[in-house]
Amino acid sequence: MMPNSNDDLQQVRARIAATAARMIAQDGADYSTAKTKAARQVLGVDRPSPNYLPDNLQVEDEVRRYQALFLGPAQAARLQHLRAAALEVMEQLAEFRPYITGAVLHGTAGEHDDIHLQLFADSAKEVEIWLLNRNVNIEISETPHFKGGRHDPVETVSFTWQKEMVHAELYDMNDLRGALKTRADGSLQRADAATLRTLMNNDSLEHDE
Repeated sequence: MMPNSNDDLQQVRARIAATAARMIAQDGADYSTAKTKAARQVLGVDRPSPNYLPDNLQVEDEVRRYQALFLGPAQAARLQHLRAAALEVMEQLAEFRPYITGAVLHGTAGEHDDIHLQLFADSAKEVEIWLLNRNVNIEISETPHFKGGRHDPVETVSFTWQKEMVHAELYDMNDLRGALKTRADGSLQRADAATLRTLMNNDSLEHDE
């Protein structure tokens, strides 16, 4: 049912976040779809008001909590594998200033997640030719610009690397100036290969303790 005046809005959002997290971890749902479906389940309405929806960071925290409770070592191993594959492909694509983003960077990647990169080059064709010259089969699509709807979508090349799917968004070099902003909680929105390598080393040290 819809909350009444006595309901705590934060508690409702927490319930929706936890329900959405389960959908993301179990089924690989994207955050937007999961939040909408979860709100419908919790509130019992077809079109829940947006003010009841938790933000992505709150849902991400719940994904981490769910993974720790129910997936444990399996999720940690999956994340380690994806980060290793991502680091290798980033090193290969070093001339295009690769940055990693998404669940593999933020530590919530599971069995349904792919590797998401952002590359910065003078021309998208440079990246395409680089991949094709190495016999990498690519698919081309579009992704919304990370700076928002005022900017045109960017070309995205998708390909398989170490049996994992990689989606590389292709940006102009000028876009690099706005690429290093942090998220609302102060965490990294994207990271270069050196930062990813540090994250992996820190994870290894934690597991060794």
